[in-house]
Amino acid sequence: MYSARITGIASYVPDYVLTNDELSKMVDTNDEWITTRVGIKERRILKEEGKGSSYMGTKAVLKLLENTGTKPEEVDLMICATSNPDYRFPSTASVMIHDAGLVNCYGYDIQAACAGFLVALQSANAYVRSGLYKKVIVISAEMMSSMTNYNDRATCPLFGDAAACFMVEPGTDMNVGIIDGVYHVNGEGLPHLLMKAGGSVRPASHETVDAQEHFVYQEGRAVYKHAVTDMLTSSQDVMARNNITIEDVDWFIPHQANLRIIEAVGGRLGIDPEKVLVNIQHRGNTSAASIPLCMDENKDKLKKGDKIVLTAFGAGFTWGAMYLVWDI
Repeated sequence: MYSARITGIASYVPDYVLTNDELSKMVDTNDEWITTRVGIKERRILKEEGKGSSYMGTKAVLKLLENTGTKPEEVDLMICATSNPDYRFPSTASVMIHDAGLVNCYGYDIQAACAGFLVALQSANAYVRSGLYKKVIVISAEMMSSMTNYNDRATCPLFGDAAACFMVEPGTDMNVGIIDGVYHVNGEGLPHLLMKAGGSVRPASHETVDAQEHFVYQEGRAVYKHAVTDMLTSSQDVMARNNITIEDVDWFIPHQANLRIIEAVGGRLGIDPEKVLVNIQHRGNTSAASIPLCMDENKDKLKKGDKIVLTAFGAGFTWGAMYLVWDI
């Protein structure tokens, strides 16, 4: 039996910065309205013609290989969490594996919305602990702008594009790395957060395009209520299962959905705000990429032995929390 260590981290964001002021020229909104409600000042948008989520993901993977001194042929599994695949099929993982030259790598995509990275990380944990795979890249690549309706003032300020990834490898110290995770799903959340068309229930047609049903649809109040409650309780559960208290936690890193949600969860947990890592002000909601992106951009703060709780909530409703001990 092995432990599952996180041995590397990397991310990529596009160059183009979409500010609140620019958004205010596209839709009836303004910087004060956006900042007050969601805490976002700007977000990055992939503008390159003909490029999608895999483009950003490949950039992040190549950085990860460089950061960890890993040869492309040494990687044997990639798990990609995305709600914005390049194509309905084939998998975005298969595109990134090819483009990054991972010639001995198996891979696949998973769909768990904004909770996808934690779900993928739990899968990597199981693979590595069992000995089945030894170098696993867990990645989320999310071109959220591809499903954002820039005529909808309620949702268009929220989302940004990014990719971020971890390298997960076996270790011998069971007290470091990925320790535990708790996960839940409640399909009753379907009507509150979804893309209404484009799947097998409602295939794409002139009618669905005209009705603007190929974008994120969100009922904000219902999502806010469930997100706060569910991220709070799953974080409390994973701490209780591992006999740690909020005082023991060095860093709390929630999905960067909305600054008000983050503040509400942190406040109810009773954690020092200085221990809550946040980058939503400049990145927006990058869906499943948000947690690893936030961690990569704050990696200088993370020290060996730090106790970290991650939590996320997304459509499905799908949510959970993970406890890990940093070892880089």
